[in-house]
Amino acid sequence: MIKVAFASDHAGFRLKERLKAYMKEKGYDVEDFGTFNEESCDYPDYAHPAALGVENGDCAFGITMCGTGNGITMTLNKHQGIRAALCWQPEIAALAKQHNNANILSLPARFISEEEAIRIVDAYLKAEYEGGRHQRRIDKISVK
Repeated sequence: MIKVAFASDHAGFRLKERLKAYMKEKGYDVEDFGTFNEESCDYPDYAHPAALGVENGDCAFGITMCGTGNGITMTLNKHQGIRAALCWQPEIAALAKQHNNANILSLPARFISEEEAIRIVDAYLKAEYEGGRHQRRIDKISVK
């Protein structure tokens, strides 16, 4: 069973819970790195462990969210093995996978509906990395 890392702050908590249930319905295993309620919190506390879960291979990919999606995505992308993409439309999510081999999908919880989030997740899941010329670019991302 494919394991998916989930993380959010308080602004993304409800959407995270809905998407976790959706992914379980689709047959995925879920690892929730938090937060676990709607009390105000700091997204890096949950983003870093989720990023490590993907980096070390415990999770195949991740789905994360915060209010705008910006803060959690910035935090995730501090990890050398992470290519987190902030996606607010299905087409952007598909291209993030096809062209950038994004391994974490980040969502702006305060700016999309649950229905739109599901469409974005589905587009990400259906897309396949195209490789080729895109790999050359991905190889230049890491600063190590």
